[in-house]
Amino acid sequence: MTPQQQNCARYVELFENLTPQRLDELAPLLTETVHFRDPFNDVRGIAAMRAVMADMFERTESPRFRVLHWCVDERQGYIRWRFSARVPLLGDWDVEGLSRLLFAPDGRITEHLDYWDSGPLYERVPLFGRLIRLIRRRLAAGG
Repeated sequence: MTPQQQNCARYVELFENLTPQRLDELAPLLTETVHFRDPFNDVRGIAAMRAVMADMFERTESPRFRVLHWCVDERQGYIRWRFSARVPLLGDWDVEGLSRLLFAPDGRITEHLDYWDSGPLYERVPLFGRLIRLIRRRLAAGG
């Protein structure tokens, strides 16, 4: 098993069992200048990425990642996942997404970019949600 595969396997296990108490376990798997991006955040560095994860635990109830599939080569990897949580004022939330990882030569993660549709979450926000649903209908085929 390559260093990238070993590190990714540990990363997957950590994300599937992530708790506030385990956030410090991210650091050895990441480069000091790791780049993390999702639809709400774009940060660099271990401390900044850890802060994003800590914020997730503060702003949601029972957040959980379930990894559906992952694959790795010597330079990059992909993790397909399902995230669920309870979001105050908006209710239960469940979203499927994909994370693209880039690896340093020693196998540590240098970039973690998340791709998922945040639109359904915004659609739950009063007034704003009506506007988004209207725009989606207008842009849909035959709309």
